[in-house]
Amino acid sequence: MKQTRYDWVYVLGAACPTSGKTAGLISPYLNTDVVNAFFDQMAQEIDDGVHVVMIWDQAGYHTSGKLKVPDNITPIALPPYSPQLNPIETLWHYLRSHHWANRTYNDYDDLRHAACDAWQNVCLDPQTIKTVCNVNYI
Repeated sequence: MKQTRYDWVYVLGAACPTSGKTAGLISPYLNTDVVNAFFDQMAQEIDDGVHVVMIWDQAGYHTSGKLKVPDNITPIALPPYSPQLNPIETLWHYLRSHHWANRTYNDYDDLRHAACDAWQNVCLDPQTIKTVCNVNYI
C-alpha cells in the first residue's frame, strides 16, 4: 500500500491583456495576509501615474475587512459563480494544461520550482499574455 501525499503551492497573479505585463507571487498558503503582500509588491511595480483596475472573484480573502488595497489599484468584484469573466482564469487554465497538470513532483521544492519555471516561461512573455488573456470585452 502506498500513501498518497499532497502539497499545495498557490500562485497569485495579475495580467494586463493589453500590455502583457504581469505580477505574480508564489506562496505555500493563501489568506488575506498573502494577498496583502501581493498587493504591496504589485503596487511597487506599477509605473508612476498608472492606476490598475483588477478584476477578481469574491473569495473570502478578496473581501476581508483586513484587505489593504493600495491607492493605485482598484479591485472590481465579479458576480458570484462567474470565473469565466476573469481574463486571468484563461492564464491559469493555460498554465495547468501546458505546465502543471498530470505530473508528479517528488517534493514541495519540485512543485515550487515548476510553478516558478512556468511563470518565467509564460508570464514574462508579453506576447503570450496578450494572446492567452485576450478577451473582447476589455
